[in-house]
Amino acid sequence: MNKYEPPFKITSKMIDHISRISELIGEINSLGNSPYQVKLRKENRIKTIHSSLAIENNSLTIEQITAIIDGKRVLGSPNEIQEVRNAVQAYELLLTLNPYKEEDLLRAHAIMMQDLVSHNGKYRRAGVGIFDGNQIVHIAPPAERVPSLMGDLFHWLRTSEVHPLIKSCIFHYEFEFIHPFQDGNGRMGRLWQTVILKEWKDIFAWIPVESLIKENQAEYYNALKSSDKDADSSSFIEFMLSLIQKTIEEIIRTERRVTVKVTVKVTVNQQKIIEAIKENPFITQEKLAQVIGLSRKSIIQNMKKIQENGLLKRVGSDKNGHWEIVE
Repeated sequence: MNKYEPPFKITSKMIDHISRISELIGEINSLGNSPYQVKLRKENRIKTIHSSLAIENNSLTIEQITAIIDGKRVLGSPNEIQEVRNAVQAYELLLTLNPYKEEDLLRAHAIMMQDLVSHNGKYRRAGVGIFDGNQIVHIAPPAERVPSLMGDLFHWLRTSEVHPLIKSCIFHYEFEFIHPFQDGNGRMGRLWQTVILKEWKDIFAWIPVESLIKENQAEYYNALKSSDKDADSSSFIEFMLSLIQKTIEEIIRTERRVTVKVTVKVTVNQQKIIEAIKENPFITQEKLAQVIGLSRKSIIQNMKKIQENGLLKRVGSDKNGHWEIVE
């Protein structure tokens, strides 16, 4: 039997992204596991679910999804609410799913698509095409070939020595090309890339790459189309690695801001200054002195301290600019 090898090329762009992502993973791990980081990770999980479903045209908001997770009643399409409940259950399994086991993929699909399709947890039994409006952009392989194609893909996934970052992108692309299920292929492809990555570094269980895919949805589909046209997944790999890098950079910026706000001790007077600036960003130091009841010198000293702590910045010139509280 010939050994299956998905067509791709390792490029200098990929190597640069992998190097940078590896550095960023070290940074994110150094931030620790305070209750605030745990809270951010919960928020990231909600963002992941919201974004992955929004890509599939689910209209529920982050607030509604949070309410569903908290067991509250939400007004909305029963189908969309079911999609959220299913996705929550599927992502709760994330840490226990084995990326190399085909049966785990089928089990996750059974949960993700419960009460939404008739053959959840089973490969499709009919042909399928992918449409952009009324135009067909991809005809998936015949249904009878799906089991063998997926078997080959999982065998390659288990045995390949390619870097996990590249391997996860290749699997994602090949999975979407095969389109093995009746429905739910997009959300399952994105989920399984995360499952592969968390096996390499468990922090990926909490990294919401789906959020940036949603924000760059047209580019995501263009990268898939470009790789289809080239019969080579390199374009898609480069695109996904760039999104992974940007996502981690954004998480680090957010976690640093939270860490600063948590660790910095703000005095009563400094808090009064912050509140006054929130109400009127154009307020002068003289006016702050009057409102708070301090000397102008004391106001200047306190504001300098707030700026040093990264909680306040000046936007524009001293004469015509304004103050901005860094949230």
